[in-house]
Amino acid sequence: MFNTLKKSAAALAIASLISAPAMAGDLSIIFDDLNPAPKAGFEAAVEKFKAANPDINVTVSINDREAHKTAIRNFLSAEAPDITTWYPGNRMAPFVNAGQFEDVSDVWEAEGFSDSLASTKSAMTIDDKQWGVPYTYYQWGIYYRPDVFEAQGVEVPKNWEELLAASAKLKEAGITPITIGTKDLWPIAGVFDYLNLRTNGYDVHNDLTAGKIKYSDPRIVAVFEKWRELVEPGYFLENHATMSWQDAMAPFIKGEAAMYVMGNFAVESMRDGGLTDEQIGFMPFPEITPGIARAEEAPTDAFFIPAKAKNKVDARKFLAFIAQPDIQTEWNKTIGQLPINKNSEVSDDKFLQAGFETLSTANGLAQFYDRDAPAEMAKAGMEGFQEFMIKPERLEKILQRLDKVQARVYK
Repeated sequence: MFNTLKKSAAALAIASLISAPAMAGDLSIIFDDLNPAPKAGFEAAVEKFKAANPDINVTVSINDREAHKTAIRNFLSAEAPDITTWYPGNRMAPFVNAGQFEDVSDVWEAEGFSDSLASTKSAMTIDDKQWGVPYTYYQWGIYYRPDVFEAQGVEVPKNWEELLAASAKLKEAGITPITIGTKDLWPIAGVFDYLNLRTNGYDVHNDLTAGKIKYSDPRIVAVFEKWRELVEPGYFLENHATMSWQDAMAPFIKGEAAMYVMGNFAVESMRDGGLTDEQIGFMPFPEITPGIARAEEAPTDAFFIPAKAKNKVDARKFLAFIAQPDIQTEWNKTIGQLPINKNSEVSDDKFLQAGFETLSTANGLAQFYDRDAPAEMAKAGMEGFQEFMIKPERLEKILQRLDKVQARVYK
């Protein structure tokens, strides 16, 4: 009887703690983008959170994105904030595996995020647990000139054979089929990712960037052999290694190039260059291997709670808040990107509408090669991709070199 009473008393005590309102306090947040629109979107969301939670004292620190990539490795181990921005997928894995991020599966369950944020759940999940809450993403794909296509009698390609046929027809007419600038390396990663996703699928992308399969694996060799079918006939812009992605925009705007594998942020530059929305089209990257489920490139930004955070109760409140449909609607209107909550409103911008349709129906979302792979591997990989586009005959040596880098980086 005494034990039963003691257990009942303990249960009542626990119940009272659960039902009692948590003591609010200071909440510190580190955000990683000083650019005007992202900064404004974040600050507006914070002000709305403060208005809804006047008893929480919120302090924010906004860092340069590149500086943040270095700083996070220090503050997660030392004086951690309560919330920080970071990236899903393989980029969060080292911090998850080191026990430096908090498991927030409870927030996902309580808020029904497995339904409302379903498109990003796989990217936020490791060991069947969710480790952060995303607030924005945007699509990659192929932007093209409908007027140029029409003038040359080219149809929008839906598979690899049609892409090669369209490229051959454009090349014959003196038009560069695909513009690209690889001076800063990262644009080339988008081409590689799509060739891999369409040749092998989402799991192979993740296994490669996680170091589980070699670059000399026959599946990855097959990616380069497909790439060779675009490189050797000269379907990419010449001298691309000397050009930034903005430089490569010029022939597209002039109608001298017909397609551009790029992220949706480039639309603003197209419009600034004088193109109307009728002169810009968007299509998903065409199918290569029939039957492989369609995965897309969708760089995603998210918030995480460090394991050493002091105020995890209010941090969870903030994560739940920033995923609300109305918050994500307004935030993404400000930054010109896509909300992740399926109940949010999407801008009537035709490219965001196309992106929403593309991403919401995808089987998986990749986080882009230089986000999914460790920094040293990503740099070596992208240098190898660029070298292949210039000297495709060096493929075997390039893959051997990447295997060696991979063995060192993932050791």
